[in-house]
Amino acid sequence: MRFLRYIVFTLVLSVAFIKVSGQGMQNAAYLLYIDQYKDLAIEQMQRYRIPASITLAQGLFESRAGQSRLATVGNNHFGIKCHGWKGRSINADDDALGECFRAYDSAKQSYEDHSRFLRNNTRYASLFQLRETDYKGWARGLKACGYATNPRYADNIINLIELYHLNVYDHAKGYDHFMADRYDARNHDYAPTGFHPITKCNKNYYIVARAGDSFKSLSKETGIPRRKLAKYNERDKNDVLHAGDIIYLEKKQKKASKVFKNKPHVVKAGESMYSIAQMYGMRLKNLYKMNHMSPDDGITVGQQLRVR
Repeated sequence: MRFLRYIVFTLVLSVAFIKVSGQGMQNAAYLLYIDQYKDLAIEQMQRYRIPASITLAQGLFESRAGQSRLATVGNNHFGIKCHGWKGRSINADDDALGECFRAYDSAKQSYEDHSRFLRNNTRYASLFQLRETDYKGWARGLKACGYATNPRYADNIINLIELYHLNVYDHAKGYDHFMADRYDARNHDYAPTGFHPITKCNKNYYIVARAGDSFKSLSKETGIPRRKLAKYNERDKNDVLHAGDIIYLEKKQKKASKVFKNKPHVVKAGESMYSIAQMYGMRLKNLYKMNHMSPDDGITVGQQLRVR
């Protein structure tokens, strides 16, 4: 039941902390932010030569892992002020009261603007002489070039990188395009309590429904048509969703992941063929077919079902 365990874990991420041997406590909300945005940071690194670790650490620090008002209201993950900006803006207290900050339509726009802000500003030109793996040089250089007034800014960025091992992403050769692009398509207006985290499963991606969600609201948040989203999950677009429902964002596979080869699923109390199919990210009709069953057949606790 690894997927159910993940769901329970996700629900407590905002308050959980994880002990890392010899390195102190990792904030699980920060881990979730990293998981959601690492591919976007790698994409920016490959396009602009800014270390992914630096981008992630700045995003974590400046936006409080996406929970700051600038991030939740203005999609501003890097605390960049207006400085002649002609787009949308948001006011917030910083060095002075009510300062003007840039606002964006999506998190991806914020990441893109952060990269261009550094790349096209002569103040930061010296940073691009450094290697992409020199996160300490980049962190100290950002402070020296005036990115922030906090005297411990460089130390804070370096500490985040080392605590969460963000420098591993500086060596990445590729990234997940779906995850990188998803934060451009997702509509913040329809996610007032924050975007649903996206999780990979069986060559697919899913989110976990919250109370009050519907295919209509999730369609508006994800940019995936309502009818198509329902079809991916073998449901009707008008079906009522319940908190904890797994909702896939692409068409499901015909069978479970390879790790479940020769590992049948043992039916537990409260499960249905549909809930089992969702758990493994496989199509319901294929689950029936694989087990020589029809939709009229019931299942019993303890029954073993092939999933691959």
